[in-house]
Amino acid sequence: MGQIQSFEEFLDLLRRRFVLILTVALIGIVTVAIVVKSRPDTFEAVAVIQIQVPVVTGTDGAPTASAAAQMFQAIEQRLTTRGNLLEVINRHGLFADAPALSDDERVNILRRSVRFQSVASASNQAYGSAPQISALLVFAQVGDPDLAARVANDFAQSILDQSSAGQLDRARETTDFFRTEETRVWAEIETVEARIAAYKNGNGSALPSQTAALRDERLALEDDLRQYDQDRVALDGERLAITSRGTLRATDQRALAEIDARAAVLAAQRGALVARRSEIDAILSQTPEVERVLSGYDRALQQLQQQYEVINRRLAEAETAQRLAEQQQAERFTLLERAVTPQYAIGGGGKKMVIAGSLASIVAAIGLAFVLDLLNPVVRTAQQMERQLDLRPVVSIPEVGAARKSRQPAKTLLKLVDDPRRPILGMPRYAMFAGGATLCLMLAAAAIS
Repeated sequence: MGQIQSFEEFLDLLRRRFVLILTVALIGIVTVAIVVKSRPDTFEAVAVIQIQVPVVTGTDGAPTASAAAQMFQAIEQRLTTRGNLLEVINRHGLFADAPALSDDERVNILRRSVRFQSVASASNQAYGSAPQISALLVFAQVGDPDLAARVANDFAQSILDQSSAGQLDRARETTDFFRTEETRVWAEIETVEARIAAYKNGNGSALPSQTAALRDERLALEDDLRQYDQDRVALDGERLAITSRGTLRATDQRALAEIDARAAVLAAQRGALVARRSEIDAILSQTPEVERVLSGYDRALQQLQQQYEVINRRLAEAETAQRLAEQQQAERFTLLERAVTPQYAIGGGGKKMVIAGSLASIVAAIGLAFVLDLLNPVVRTAQQMERQLDLRPVVSIPEVGAARKSRQPAKTLLKLVDDPRRPILGMPRYAMFAGGATLCLMLAAAAIS
């Protein structure tokens, strides 16, 4: 710290540079006060909108789900669009005193000046359900108090208008959507049912429901074929017995003819049975594919039926919501408190700025005095001489001024002017300090007020 290495030396610095420190501090304090005072005032108005919870409950006895948060978010996004903000600016004549601002700059300033805040509901909220809000606060910060109140009320009224119209429109759109979905799904169900009927008609013999009957028929055919084979063997035995006699009589020839006729009939009947068995085998081989296709149709039909049931349930809920909206029994936005003209400007930290600027000015003044003292290093005390030169002085002679007395009586110190030739610098130090402190307090009070 150069020459300043003790508290006494620091006090000596303040005493020697008192005029400089006081001047710089006063200039800084006056500058801060002027800057704070020249800042434009900002007035804030607030409008309160209450969200009334619907009294009518759902079909299951539980209250209907709250959609106020989603609706408010959508309305806020529409209100802060560039087109809507320009309409508000033109409607209220905002920024009339600043014609040099472009439309984008005006929109950005107004968007930063308007703020929406939601108040959460105090009721218990079920886990996983949508957040519920009980009130909305619309803040508007404008330089004119009347304009601030009008802008806040304008945005609040826009929220009320869009909420009432938006609920009914949304309920109607939801109802129309589910009605359209009901028609579409029912048409798909009819299409799938027609395909199932056509496929069953084309593959009626290979349906899974006919599999058991076909298998029983095939077993009966196997029994008949075995019986025919046995009858054929018996006929062959009779023929062999007749032909083994040698000379055939007329009766033998008639018996052989009868045997041949019976064998032909048995062969024809057996061929029909074999053909039917082959047909049944072919049908049974197609049954797995038919069953697979029908299972696919059944799954598609089941899914469509489930969708149809869900759509019917949601359609009933949408129609109920539409009736509630038409009768104004759903959630409603009501203006609980209109924005009034604010009487005082909002605090912009003027007191803090004045205090911080005053402290900074005093510190800067002391720092300037310290820098000047460093630029002019002078040994002023015996301690400094002993510290700098490692020599202890034997005698210390104080500075003696010819035009200044070493000690003044108490009555002389009470005089305002010490030297008529120096009306300001000649004042006693306590008078200068008291005047500077009084001036600082007056400036700070004027800036804060």
